[in-house]
Amino acid sequence: MLDNFSEIKVESPVDMIIRQIRNLISSGQLSSGDRLPAERKMAERFGVSRNHVREALQKLEFYGILRTLPQSGTVVAGMGITALEGLITDVLQIEEHDFSSLVETRVTLEVKAAQLAAQRRTPEDIIAIQQALQSYEVKLRSGSPAVEEDLLFHLKVAEAGKNGVLKSLMLVITPDIINSYRKYNVCEGEVELKTLHEHEEILHYIRTQDTVGVGEAMQRHLRDVTDFSRTLIS
Repeated sequence: MLDNFSEIKVESPVDMIIRQIRNLISSGQLSSGDRLPAERKMAERFGVSRNHVREALQKLEFYGILRTLPQSGTVVAGMGITALEGLITDVLQIEEHDFSSLVETRVTLEVKAAQLAAQRRTPEDIIAIQQALQSYEVKLRSGSPAVEEDLLFHLKVAEAGKNGVLKSLMLVITPDIINSYRKYNVCEGEVELKTLHEHEEILHYIRTQDTVGVGEAMQRHLRDVTDFSRTLIS
């Protein structure tokens, strides 16, 4: 009988703010280019602290839903709105077979993105990927979860490939995969240190423009989660 009950999840103020903004975008009340009110006014309206508003906006900006422009404040971004459905986990309740399918799709996208990055990267791209890698390492060595920093590294690799459609597809599926990582505790401890070394290897091949090497390195990098996803349906 106990198995018929499910855990009750209490939403945080940040989650509730994200949900409201999502609903406004989904309903068309907020469109690409629309400017959001100032943090102070939003905090007053929501009845929460400015820190909660700031964290919600930062998360939405991280996934490309919002964008901060000089002299204009925070606006709804054109690119990334489709990723909103992936960002909010209650929109897509991933079952075990769904997770496996998402992982298969991710591997296909990531390998191609890495190969394109090796072909097309600029010196500025190398710097951006290096900075994302450093952020991941700092967070990791501090003992804190580095899930979003991991995602950022992969998005910077995709950006270096200069294929906006491929990056958009990754934005749609990757947040749901990351949330599943958290659910199943896929990336912890020594696994994350292993991930750091694999990131370094991927960056090396991108820097040297080795398309074969980077494709193989990305496949090795994603092998653990691929193998894990198969255990969920075996």
